[in-house]
Amino acid sequence: MNRASAPVAQDHSSEVLPYAAQLARFALGLRYEDIPTEVRMRAHSLILDALGIALAANKYPFAPQILDGLVTLGGHGKLSVIGRSERLSLRDALTMNGALIHGLDYDDTHMNSIVHATAATLPSVLTVGEHVNASGTELLTSYVVGMEAAIRLGLVKPFGWHDEGYHATGVVAHFASTLICGRLLGLSEAQLISAQGIVGSTASASQEFAEEGAWNKRLHPGWGAVAGVTACHLARSGFVGPSKPYEGRYGVYRMHLGEAAMADADFKAISAELGERWELDEAAIKPYPTCHFTHAAADAALELQREHQFAANDVDHMQVVIPDGTLPVVAEPADNKRRPRSEYDGKFSMHYIAAAALVRGKFDLAELAPESLSDPAILALADRVDCSADPDTRFPEFFSGGVTIKLRDGRELKRHEPVNRGAGERALSHAEIEEKFRANVRLVADEAEISCLCDHIMQMDKQSGVEFMGGLVR
Repeated sequence: MNRASAPVAQDHSSEVLPYAAQLARFALGLRYEDIPTEVRMRAHSLILDALGIALAANKYPFAPQILDGLVTLGGHGKLSVIGRSERLSLRDALTMNGALIHGLDYDDTHMNSIVHATAATLPSVLTVGEHVNASGTELLTSYVVGMEAAIRLGLVKPFGWHDEGYHATGVVAHFASTLICGRLLGLSEAQLISAQGIVGSTASASQEFAEEGAWNKRLHPGWGAVAGVTACHLARSGFVGPSKPYEGRYGVYRMHLGEAAMADADFKAISAELGERWELDEAAIKPYPTCHFTHAAADAALELQREHQFAANDVDHMQVVIPDGTLPVVAEPADNKRRPRSEYDGKFSMHYIAAAALVRGKFDLAELAPESLSDPAILALADRVDCSADPDTRFPEFFSGGVTIKLRDGRELKRHEPVNRGAGERALSHAEIEEKFRANVRLVADEAEISCLCDHIMQMDKQSGVEFMGGLVR
């Protein structure tokens, strides 16, 4: 994790500032020059990955359907939508761009906080950045501000949100977006403290979508961004919000997680070495377009197949092990997970993912297409997959997983991945990230256009907000 000297948000007097004040001070005080070069490069790679996903998302039915609902409600506006020619109002462009970035569930995740940090931040950076025509250095600096806030807010109580049925990304997106918007809109420190307090009243995101493969999760980042920009405008106009939305008596953690959960809540994670230690460096880029909890087991299954050269119909039974706390999200109820009802349902179905990976010898966006979800060979193997808790997990540091495969010839093959690919020492290289970008954008563009888009995105900090978004519309 990178370290460098930069303005630190903590107050050095005898009285420690509330965390909203520390985050506001950091958000308004960070300079582009304070961000180490390698952190800036990592930021560019994360943004490249996210925008490749957003461009590809336009190929899927949910994109025009969400757009149609927004246009019906609010009409057209002046702000850009990634990969499209339509223009929307500020509110609706935030919603739409958030849905495109997060809609395929292929975006980065910070392992320890379990937050899709870029999805929680980039919609505000791009849309509000275009709205005020921020400089390129402001765009990148605001992105770093949002990433550090989103991740650190998740670190207060890792997996605590999920245990109580909340989608952590959707909750923290409200606050990260507020800090980004506050910086880009030029709020004072007092106003930005108040804005965080205002948005604390709306910060929520339910995981009920996972029960049916519903679409709500796609809206969570953009919804948080809308709340953030609304709170900032209210605060700038004099609306008064509470100063302790995080640690307060009725702060967001106590309100959602309960008093008992506060015993081991680490509020100091919000500001510990803020501006010196860069958490965005640890955001893991996904190698598969599925929930991150499923990746290690999918890798283990595919590696065994490559090594031992067996076919899917040679498998008598496959036992998958994943972290205990992830079972309710991707493995329960088992009958539902063996028969995902939509491509989004499939992303959260460990039984289906493990089976499809062996039947197809890979798992990418094609394995979530309707013809894959109804493939008799995949469904037959899914019936022979069971899931249980991983006794050797390194969760929550990493999303470990493994498989034991019993073949019809009597062989038993076993492999465990303690560190999921894309995270920690197995982080994807920039070359691998660029190849993922190219593979995604091939759904909507030719090779020449893909190269131009890649170059454009990697030069983000050298363009204004209007110029940058102008290069992403089609």
